[in-house]
Amino acid sequence: MSEEKKSLNFLEQIIEEDLANGLTKDKLHFRFPPEPNGYLHIGHAASICLNFGLGIKYNAPVNLRFDDTNPAKEEQEYVDAIKKDIQWLGFKWANEFYSSDYFQQLYDWSIQLINDGLAYVDDQSSEEMAIQKGTPTEVGTNSPNRDRSIEENLELFMKMKNGEFQEGSHVLRAKIDMEHVNMHMRDPIMYRILKKHHHRTGDDWCIYPMYDWTHGESDYIEQISHSICTLEFKSHRELYDWYVDQVYSGDNLRPKQREFARRNLSYTVMSKRKLLQLVQEGHVNGWDDPRMPTISGLRRRGYTPNSIKKFSEIAGISKRDNVTDVALLEFCIKDDLNKTAPRVMAVLNPVKVIITNYLEGKEEWLTAENNPEDDNAGNREVPFSRELYIEKEDFREEANKKFFRLKLGKEVRLKNAYIIKAESVVKDEHGEIMEIHCTYDPLSRSGSGTEESQRRVKGTLHWVSIAHAIKTEVRLYDRLFIDEAPDSHKDKDFKEFINPNSLELNTNAFVEPSLKEASIGDRFQFQRLGYFCVDDNNTAEHLVFNRTVPLNDSWAKIEKKGEQKKPVNNNSINELLAISGKYLKSKDNDDRLSLLDKMSDLSKKIEFKNLPDLLKTAASNKEYFTYLVVFNNSNALENLVKDYSNIVTEFISSALQMKNSYVRYQAVDFIYINNSLKDNFITILKGMEAEERNSMIADRLKLILN
Repeated sequence: MSEEKKSLNFLEQIIEEDLANGLTKDKLHFRFPPEPNGYLHIGHAASICLNFGLGIKYNAPVNLRFDDTNPAKEEQEYVDAIKKDIQWLGFKWANEFYSSDYFQQLYDWSIQLINDGLAYVDDQSSEEMAIQKGTPTEVGTNSPNRDRSIEENLELFMKMKNGEFQEGSHVLRAKIDMEHVNMHMRDPIMYRILKKHHHRTGDDWCIYPMYDWTHGESDYIEQISHSICTLEFKSHRELYDWYVDQVYSGDNLRPKQREFARRNLSYTVMSKRKLLQLVQEGHVNGWDDPRMPTISGLRRRGYTPNSIKKFSEIAGISKRDNVTDVALLEFCIKDDLNKTAPRVMAVLNPVKVIITNYLEGKEEWLTAENNPEDDNAGNREVPFSRELYIEKEDFREEANKKFFRLKLGKEVRLKNAYIIKAESVVKDEHGEIMEIHCTYDPLSRSGSGTEESQRRVKGTLHWVSIAHAIKTEVRLYDRLFIDEAPDSHKDKDFKEFINPNSLELNTNAFVEPSLKEASIGDRFQFQRLGYFCVDDNNTAEHLVFNRTVPLNDSWAKIEKKGEQKKPVNNNSINELLAISGKYLKSKDNDDRLSLLDKMSDLSKKIEFKNLPDLLKTAASNKEYFTYLVVFNNSNALENLVKDYSNIVTEFISSALQMKNSYVRYQAVDFIYINNSLKDNFITILKGMEAEERNSMIADRLKLILN
């Protein structure tokens, strides 16, 4: 029982305490109250998952209530989009309500407050009222209109309602205390004049209630037990309670407001006002642009409801504002799609391969596994022929030993097909390679069981048959901003940090023919390239794919970033890599311990100046494992972390997400030893804790996180 209590978040603890103190379970009632002035984003998803999750946990109703009190900014389009997002995430609301449903009741209660001497009409300018309100360290002063008679206030308020005054000329204020330490209690505005058409009430009203007045009273009307808000409303809680006190009868349930920290995400902005700027100024192609942090943008990019719910679960509920690393969101979608997305072959940057000893006009259909992570995914047939497309980056005329792809005179395996050997190239007048001429081993077909098919070659390439390939448009999306916190710079506009390479259009990509029937929203793993989904613009005649997220760093990605370095000229490195290879292959525990001791001794010979380049060029399991051992045994570790913190953080983050358990253990062990760096990787570690199957790594994670 104690372990169960420990697993509760602080809001669940509050609910459990209320139940223990006499609140009956049938009185539990939650709500999600979005303002329809924009599309919901990943931060709102946290609130959706929280409120609807509580409803599921306690078998309690959850209302969807639109806070539609500002017709100047609200539209039916936003209402429809919000409902679609919630349904897509898999949640159902018990009742659909609108604050506008309560406009008459709120007005009647306002009349009651005027009659009770607790509200008055003020006709000062907003500037005058702001001055009178004081500061957090200086008390406010009363408005000259504060002592108007009840009769005069009733008359003025009626004229406000009837549209006899101009916008901004009059407001209704609560009469509380202009010397209160909480500035929200210094005669807050309850109503303002807005002569705007409302998307539901039309032109029935020209006065509209403020959020603070509407919020608590709506909760009371709906008998919401726990009104859960984001942290910025914590200072409003006292006003929330004061307003509810004025209408509370003593017989009904009295709602309770509690707050949690809003979800902030790195490399983006979470303000709807700023997101609207991006849309209106054309920096993105609408609210559902796949670069946007909106739920509709993430959906269009290929994110799944499960990945977003998992992200919200792992990131957790906090009492303090914090920024969640976007890497956790990417980890969640990779983890989900790895289990569910079919593997297919696509070539984004094609170069022609001609298999010269393959019979012209011949074709054969080869069996390919749809998803090795899903036993029920089955197989499909892919066509093979004499002429193929492979990626340009997968061929070099000359390359060093670390390049395990196709090069002249060397062999690679074509995925699900044959072993081929590059013999020669054909170039155009500019020296660009137009064709790669290869030969194939006809006995080496994958899965045939022949001796030749079981021959080991180090590289495996994806490909498509030119005769059967479907030309497609591929949109390669990257992060919208190049800065981790683009709106945190007081002296700069957040738009200065927009990533100019956040979208790369590719209209010359080719996919295997099985994708011809793909539907909008279908998700796939393009083998060795990343996860992709079919875009909303897709048609039967024109396939369009969006990249959801790339796979782990590959050679092509490293080169694209300009980070590829020549191997460090250090004999100890080569020796370490050789020992590391033996370690990863060995099944004898004593043998591995001996090899690890050798690596530890050799690590101390690596010069400090070489370490940053080593960390940046890591690509294979052997390299990651080697450099982690070097890293853990370096005499200059403290200086390395201090001088190259970004490189170290990126390296360790990548190592934590490698499939090889030896690599992951070394990375986790590094964090365990260097516990002061734990916060740099906390989101990834939490994600690992939920999924890790290796018992040694799982035990180490518990020690770090607990």
